[in-house]
Amino acid sequence: MLKQLNKYTVVAIVAAAVFFACGGPGGKSEPTDTPTSGEVNIVVDESFARLFDTQLYTFHSIYPNAKVHADYLAEAEALDKMINDSCKVVVMCRDLTKAERKQFESKNIFPISTKIAEDAIAIIVNPENPDSLLTVDKIKSILMGNDSLWSQLNKSSQLGKINAVFDNKGSANARYMQDSLLAGKAFGSNVFAVNSNPEVIEYVSKNKNAIGFLSVNWISDLDDPRVQSFLKTIKVLEIAKDSNNDGYKPYQAYIKTKEYPFSRDVYMINRQTRAGLGMGFVSFVAGDKGQLMILKAGLIPAIAPVRLVQVNVE
Repeated sequence: MLKQLNKYTVVAIVAAAVFFACGGPGGKSEPTDTPTSGEVNIVVDESFARLFDTQLYTFHSIYPNAKVHADYLAEAEALDKMINDSCKVVVMCRDLTKAERKQFESKNIFPISTKIAEDAIAIIVNPENPDSLLTVDKIKSILMGNDSLWSQLNKSSQLGKINAVFDNKGSANARYMQDSLLAGKAFGSNVFAVNSNPEVIEYVSKNKNAIGFLSVNWISDLDDPRVQSFLKTIKVLEIAKDSNNDGYKPYQAYIKTKEYPFSRDVYMINRQTRAGLGMGFVSFVAGDKGQLMILKAGLIPAIAPVRLVQVNVE
């Protein structure tokens, strides 16, 4: 009898171990990641691929037991993945809308939004384009298709039809310009999209009549050899709020002061509200090291890094 009881006891112990290893009745395993270890999936708007390559490299160097798997996608795809729980964190050029938050809250999920930077839309043309400054109204007219020829903007121009190009149909850049500038109205027939920000640069560099729209992050880090190479093949336009104001390029100072008109906030949105690796990586990017990398990349950190200067007075 004793042997039989021991046999049943062993079976019960094994069953209990399997039960708890699988996370109880629901069969869900308990999370094993911490703020500095484990694995997590995130999705980053493709506009910030260069910046987040650097952020991830540094984070992994400091925390070798952590593995943040990043996909670089258009904004619309990024949000869909977080809603479907294919990733825990997204990086986007806007916060969630009320409707999007309600969608999460209906599943008892309460995402946390953290502003990490201020960014801008850079507007570029071919170096052989004689124009170097446009007003906000002229950009609006181009995107709506009202001004479809360069000669409508500059009577001496011989460039012909204006081809306006974005990085992706579902991109944050296209969505921002359509929402903020066109008040949701449709783009003109002269507007189209390629597949990435680098493709926008390539298209504009090869087409004299093109005008391109991309995240300034791709051309703002002047210490980056690839950025230096890009800037040799395109021209960045100055943008004026109207004909009575000076034009400004998307430099950090003018993004910060809002003198450059097409600026926007960048958020990391985390649905992993416990203290896991997703939260750990967001904290890193929003912390001193992450913010310094944002500053170096030519964007505006959400929290300006503090520089301490010692002054000796005798």
